[in-house]
Amino acid sequence: MSHAPVRHRLRSRASLLTLGAATTAALVAGLLTWPGAPRADAAPATFVHPGVTVSRSQLDFTRNKVNSGAQPWKGAFDRMTASKYADLNRTPKPRAIVECGSYSNPNNGCTDEREDAIAAYTHALAWYITRDERHAKKAIELMDAWSAVIQDHTNSNAPLQTGWAGSSWPKAAEIIKYTYTGTWANSGRFATMLRNVYLPEVINGSNSNGNWELSMMEAAIGISVFLEDKASYDKAMAKFRTRTAAYVYLSSDGELPKTVPSQNLNTREKIVNYWQGQSTFVTGLTQETCRDFTHAGYGISAISHVAETSRIQGQDLYGTDVGERLRHALGFQAKYELGAAVPAWLCGGSLHLGLGPVTEVGYNAMHNRLGHAMTNTRTLTERNRPAGSNNLFVAWETLTHGDNPN
Repeated sequence: MSHAPVRHRLRSRASLLTLGAATTAALVAGLLTWPGAPRADAAPATFVHPGVTVSRSQLDFTRNKVNSGAQPWKGAFDRMTASKYADLNRTPKPRAIVECGSYSNPNNGCTDEREDAIAAYTHALAWYITRDERHAKKAIELMDAWSAVIQDHTNSNAPLQTGWAGSSWPKAAEIIKYTYTGTWANSGRFATMLRNVYLPEVINGSNSNGNWELSMMEAAIGISVFLEDKASYDKAMAKFRTRTAAYVYLSSDGELPKTVPSQNLNTREKIVNYWQGQSTFVTGLTQETCRDFTHAGYGISAISHVAETSRIQGQDLYGTDVGERLRHALGFQAKYELGAAVPAWLCGGSLHLGLGPVTEVGYNAMHNRLGHAMTNTRTLTERNRPAGSNNLFVAWETLTHGDNPN
């Protein structure tokens, strides 16, 4: 649909005369539904930094807890610093073309890129907590090495690979750019890398399994914060809202899950097939629950990361259906991860467990901040502490978000 007829219809509404220019522009762009939709997905007027998944106040809370020896944060910090990602002798392994096939076969730079990005974030966290400049310089070395070399991602897993690495890079960059007291001479080149190599690969989304698009939108939104790119932030957030609603089922959705229009899932048969053959839909089920919990965990984690970034940027998604879907997805998966008997109607009575270290951010937001009980999620979260890394795009979330009130 062209913008002209949309503008014409909007101008015909007298009530729009009272709206500000920014809201009118958002309506024209199709980012709001009319009437009265909450504007919980708009880019902020001014971006907050550091502001990708973890904020300065959260970092300060974490630093104080670690430095006072409090648990579980000290144990989480010790686990992080003992990991390969915190090694001050780490040598970056950048390459111009990262080629990732299905399940990273071939794997030409895929693991190296993801792990260098996680290492940059790890060193950024270590810098903030210890104020040891060696960690800041190592984070910069890793970011500079890749920004000097990388040109493209290729083969079938390129969008997902770019989403995973692109989720970690801006988390590292935000901490270094906005808290490191030394210099980062090539920060502009790093921004250019994110803008030209990463953002175009993820911003238009994916029609694959939902964890792909959710991770890609996590990357796009984090990159948009670092670049202060409001248009890309809004585009990615709109895709994220649509995909989240189509990834986690709520009974209020109706008989069938919501769908992403571009996927043309216009029959029950198509939807059931896309949901891994699952034909009974219950609150908290994800589109990939019957595939395996590990992939479902990727999607759930990305949802929590975007919601956390949005909250830091001043827009509360936890109070929308995003929070409800996140809460129920965590609870549903946690119940079975903890060993509950699997009913015959669920995934043919057989589940592939292995949710991963993905519960801290959502649990902290929905339980500690908003007061939901989340008994199963709490049990699983505390059992898994201190949470480590999934070696893809999740790292050290007991440290950064465990019972963090900020």
